[in-house]
Amino acid sequence: MAKTLGTARHQALVAMLIEAREKAGMTQTDLATRLGEYQSFVARLESGQRRVDVVEFIELGEILNFDAEHFIRAIKAID
Repeated sequence: MAKTLGTARHQALVAMLIEAREKAGMTQTDLATRLGEYQSFVARLESGQRRVDVVEFIELGEILNFDAEHFIRAIKAID
C-alpha cells in the first residue's frame, strides 16, 4: 500500500475536518479538549502531518456533528 499522507484523498479529508470544526464554531483547542488531547494533536491532523484512524474519525464525527459515512463516500470519489 502506498503512503497516504499528502494524497488528494488525505488533503480532502483534512479540508473537510477543518470545515466541520469551523462550522461547529470550535477552535483547535476546543476540539482537542473534547477529544482529551492537546491542541497540537489537532494541529497535526489539520496540517496533514498525522493520519486519522477509524475510531478517531467516528469520534470526530460525533463531536463535530458530521456523518462519517457521507465523508467517506465523498473522499472515496476523489481520484
